[in-house]
Amino acid sequence: MKLSLDLTYQTPPEWANQALDRFDEFLQDHADCERKASSMAMSFVAKCPDKVEIIPELIETALEELEHFQMVYKLMEDRGIRLPDRMPKDVYVDELIKHCRSSVEERLMDRMLLASILECRGAERFKLIADAATDPDIKKFYKTLWTSEAKHGHIFVKFALNYWSESEVYARLNELNEIEGQICARLPWRPALH
Repeated sequence: MKLSLDLTYQTPPEWANQALDRFDEFLQDHADCERKASSMAMSFVAKCPDKVEIIPELIETALEELEHFQMVYKLMEDRGIRLPDRMPKDVYVDELIKHCRSSVEERLMDRMLLASILECRGAERFKLIADAATDPDIKKFYKTLWTSEAKHGHIFVKFALNYWSESEVYARLNELNEIEGQICARLPWRPALH
């Protein structure tokens, strides 16, 4: 069942050509994103030990994201690409976080809903890479990741619906989704997932 929202900004297909032209850089960023996604899922477990309804699925999500990191890292190894010395600042995520509310409960809801939007954006861009790739292995790899990320977009909305009403969740998700679209539309393209 679809719980996430459609993104308000559609990345132009030409973005994928730039990412594929600088694929080594894209892979480094992709690996960083998978590491961060795994950490994010586990950070919800650490910050919300009382939210027992969602902990098993958060752990499962963290493990799946870690498995994605392992897959990307293997692809990097095969191509002789190393992880960057440090993870660069993610302007896109920093801009989104600025829009989180400050009370503990509101911030938790916002972070869950932003996690959904991040996963949906990742799924959209993985699909663009899969569609544009000429290498059949790269095409297959990103098609697999696309379907997984799309599923994660729904999971984080489902988590939020455990604790807040549907009207509250979707009102805020709509707001954050609009903000995310505006951020994406104004940021310059780069060979990065976000």
